[in-house]
Amino acid sequence: MSRKKNKSKGQRGVAAALATFQGDSMAIDSEVTSVQDSTAPTDGELASITISAGLKRPCPEDDHEDGGGWQTIENGRPVKKLKKIPGQESKRYPGIHFSTQARLFSKINVSSLRDLILYIFADGPAPQWVSVKHRPEFRKIVAIMVPGLDEAMFKNGLDFSAYTGPTPDQAISGGGAPDPDEYYPRELKKELLPEVLQPFADMFPHLWPVKAPGDDKYGKLHSPMPAMLTAPLPKSKGTGVQPVSEPHGWKNQRTRITEFLATSEELMEHGFPVHPAMLNSGEKRDKFKDPEGWVHTRVENLEDGKVPEGEVQQGSVTAGREVYALDCEMCMTGEAEYSLTRISLVSWDGSVVLDELVKPDKPIIDYVTRFSGITKEMIDPVNTTLKDIQARLLDILGPRSILLGHSLDSDLKALKLAHPFIVDTSLLFPHPRGLPLKQSLKYLAQKFLNREVQKGGGTNAGHDSIEDAKTCLDLVKRKCEKGKAWGAGESQGENLFKRLARAGTAYRSTAGPEATGGAPVGKSSAAVDWGDVSRSAGNAATVTISCKSDAEVEAGILRAVKGDPDGLEVPGGGVDFVWARMRELEALRGWWNRNKLVPEDAGGPPALTDGDKKEEEEEQEDAASPLETCLKTLGERLKRIYDNLPPCTAFIVYTGTGDPREMSRLQAMQAQFKKEYNTPGSKWDQLSVQWTDREDQALRRALKVARSGIGFIGVK
Repeated sequence: MSRKKNKSKGQRGVAAALATFQGDSMAIDSEVTSVQDSTAPTDGELASITISAGLKRPCPEDDHEDGGGWQTIENGRPVKKLKKIPGQESKRYPGIHFSTQARLFSKINVSSLRDLILYIFADGPAPQWVSVKHRPEFRKIVAIMVPGLDEAMFKNGLDFSAYTGPTPDQAISGGGAPDPDEYYPRELKKELLPEVLQPFADMFPHLWPVKAPGDDKYGKLHSPMPAMLTAPLPKSKGTGVQPVSEPHGWKNQRTRITEFLATSEELMEHGFPVHPAMLNSGEKRDKFKDPEGWVHTRVENLEDGKVPEGEVQQGSVTAGREVYALDCEMCMTGEAEYSLTRISLVSWDGSVVLDELVKPDKPIIDYVTRFSGITKEMIDPVNTTLKDIQARLLDILGPRSILLGHSLDSDLKALKLAHPFIVDTSLLFPHPRGLPLKQSLKYLAQKFLNREVQKGGGTNAGHDSIEDAKTCLDLVKRKCEKGKAWGAGESQGENLFKRLARAGTAYRSTAGPEATGGAPVGKSSAAVDWGDVSRSAGNAATVTISCKSDAEVEAGILRAVKGDPDGLEVPGGGVDFVWARMRELEALRGWWNRNKLVPEDAGGPPALTDGDKKEEEEEQEDAASPLETCLKTLGERLKRIYDNLPPCTAFIVYTGTGDPREMSRLQAMQAQFKKEYNTPGSKWDQLSVQWTDREDQALRRALKVARSGIGFIGVK
């Protein structure tokens, strides 16, 4: 009872004070004026004014942080102002710290850095390998990918003029149990670094070994871009396939189907039957002979498939070609041996050209009805043989015919047929983890067509080959309408920029009392990269800035962080999250393959002009090597960015991968071996390259080097 009584007396006191303030405002104004005209008021006078005006002096801690001020009392409670950005000496200044007590048992990977960003700004899980202090106080995050750096560079006394990269022993462990020295971060000490890399010690406390995405089993290095820019779906959204959504500002680029034809090298690499037109003119082609029971379509040269522009209807995506979607069903006729039992061929307009059941030459031991949909009752009365189907296909398919399907190599092997013009949806829509993994046709239909197919899979109904052929046809049509970039970067996750916009979290310190405990308000973002950013995963960012040099990337980062004065493109005050990539070091070291893109194309490496070549020759005579000069420029550039970042900004720099050059050389060698080995009539001992266990082990070591990246994490 006494507590309630005291509380009501307090309420009456506040009401009286507010009444006094409202009724005697003129008196207060004159009192304040007289105080201003006289000497500074004493604490007692301040207290008197505070009580009568419904204002109170902030607590000592607020006075230290905010420099003093007043707070308004409403309903007996103070209305807190938004906290100012804390000073670096403040107890609430944010930080990212490593401790030997952290739960770190292996190298962190690129996705670890992505999850750190999601934890600070959105709904990601708390990292176990670092301690994040005062998460609500982070204002911005800047992450920059800089391929070309490796750990061996950060050793004092290194001769950059002779440096070619880390040895396998420097880049990888010797095997056995993981050693903490291999995956713990290395402390950066300025006096122990090469002079050109000393700025890193001013920005970051540690160098982190970072494992690039890849697959040791299949000898594959995966792109670090999806690993950083694709967030895993939260559990609440993890059920079912989410249909693809086009990024903001997406523009269709109508593309001819001929742009999606697999090259002869790609067909051989992925195990397609070899057609003589795929071979270069010479002895191998002259001596080409189909294996027993096999046939090839009547195509003499690849050029025979080209249609003169005068014969192509304007705007036609088929480019004057005849396009057929093919799908086959097979049954088992031996251990791990499948034979053709049904073929369906659908034309570009969706009409069925051929749909036949086929009786294999060998007895069927398993109809695999749950997948094929074929039963004994269906096959028993059939007299059509594989040779009959081959003859009909040779009449239908000519030099201007294109076959499309899903994992079409399996269908062509069942048909024992070779054709050089192939569009394969498993290659058009690659698996995010790379080959040999492939996405199922059922998944692609759900993702890109919002369609359910193969509903009979696993039941006696099985698959419908006509339905599958039409699904492939519709996928390719959609691809032709949307363009090459459509669906190419999609993976089984959510775009990082979309996640931040959807689930970005603000706190009371940055968004006011309404965000107490965290509130999902969304985070703005920017992607700054070489080439046309709008054609990449960065298109989902709030702001996209396309560049042609690292200098433009630097300027773009600072613009994204600070914002435009008018706020028309980049919001005033800048965006919350910036992802960028610098590529000049990558191109200099040969990590960026100049042969894959035309240099003048957007997104290609910087082209070497005659002047550049002359400068390179002159630099070789100078004391500083081109590598050392590039590293010096990079260090200075990163330091300028760091110096211009606002306080409470997380700053992340990472390489994405290690040195991929030796791995790429061996992979090209392996592909050449497979191409020659799979050519009919070739002899193993006469191949131009050999692939033995020795080369296989060398590829595995080179892959580990390529997966040995580094990273740096700091807070401005």
